[in-house]
Amino acid sequence: MSTIRSFEDLKAKRQEILDRKAARNGKTIINVSLATCSIAAGGKVAMEAMQDEVAKNGLTGVEFMQSSCMTYCYAEPTVEITLPGKDPVVFGGVDENRARELVTEYVMKGEPVEGIIPVNYERVVL
Repeated sequence: MSTIRSFEDLKAKRQEILDRKAARNGKTIINVSLATCSIAAGGKVAMEAMQDEVAKNGLTGVEFMQSSCMTYCYAEPTVEITLPGKDPVVFGGVDENRARELVTEYVMKGEPVEGIIPVNYERVVL
């Protein structure tokens, strides 16, 4: 990350963030926690399974991201999915089978899938 040294740097960073956010409009965002604990619990396997399922079903408009700790240690691996126009939903205990189910049921059909972690806070996303 670059250092912001002036007001112009700050304005440029703001524009970069706004451009990144605008590019995501209309896309499904799948954010997989890949902190050490999640990787140990199978997070990489879950992400690869979801990417495979998206490709297998020919889905477009799906963007994968990876994040560090989501603070749900008891529920690793965790996946946050944001469907266009919807609030993010976090799923826990996502193994390979559940990862595939998340794509076919939640991403493709919008149907709830077991493993939703209730959210009790408001999140600010840049």
